[in-house]
Amino acid sequence: MQHPATRAGRREWLGLAVLTLPCVLYSMDMTVLVLALPQIAAALQPSPAQQLWIVDIYGFLVSGFLIVMGTLGDRIGRRRLLLWGAAVFAAASVFAAFASSAAMLVVARAVLGVAAATLAPSTLSLIRNMFLDERQRQTAIGIWVAGFSAGGALGPFVGGLLVTHFWWGSVFLVAVPLVLPLLVVGPRMLPEFRDPHAGR
Repeated sequence: MQHPATRAGRREWLGLAVLTLPCVLYSMDMTVLVLALPQIAAALQPSPAQQLWIVDIYGFLVSGFLIVMGTLGDRIGRRRLLLWGAAVFAAASVFAAFASSAAMLVVARAVLGVAAATLAPSTLSLIRNMFLDERQRQTAIGIWVAGFSAGGALGPFVGGLLVTHFWWGSVFLVAVPLVLPLLVVGPRMLPEFRDPHAGR
C-alpha cells in the first residue's frame, strides 16, 4: 500500500489544471488558422510559398525543438523553462496578431513554434514529478492528453468563431488569456525540478 505522503493532494491537482492550459494552447495553435487563412491571404497578400510557411513552420519547429527543450528543462529547471516559454509564446502571439506583412507573420509563427516546444516536455515532466502515486499519475497524464486532444479539436471552431466576429489577428490573441493564469499562478503553484544528471 502506498504511503500517504506519496499521494498528490489538492495543490498538485490545482497545479495540473494550470499545466493543462498550455497543452490546450499548444495543440490549438496547430489548427486555429484553418478558417482564418482566407482573411490572412486577403490582408497580407502572401505568396504561395509564404502561405505554406505560415501554416507549416509552427509544426516543423515544435517537432524539431522538442528534444532540445526537454533537455534544456532538465538542466535549468522545468518550471523555469515552462514559464519562460509561455511568456515568449504570449509575446509572439501578440506580434503575430498585428503582423503587417506575410514575412512578419512567418517569423512570428516560427517563434511560436520554438516557444511551444518548451510546453509539452515541461508540462509532462512536471506531472511526472508531482504525481508519485502510479494511479494518480495515470489519471493526471490522461487529463493532460485530453487537454492536448481538446485543443486540436477546438482550434477550427475557435478560429472560425473569432474571424466571424473579429479580424484574423484575434486567432492569435486568444493565446494571451490562456497563458496568463500559468504566468500568474505557476511560480507559486508549481514546484521546480532539475535533473542533476542531465545530458548535453
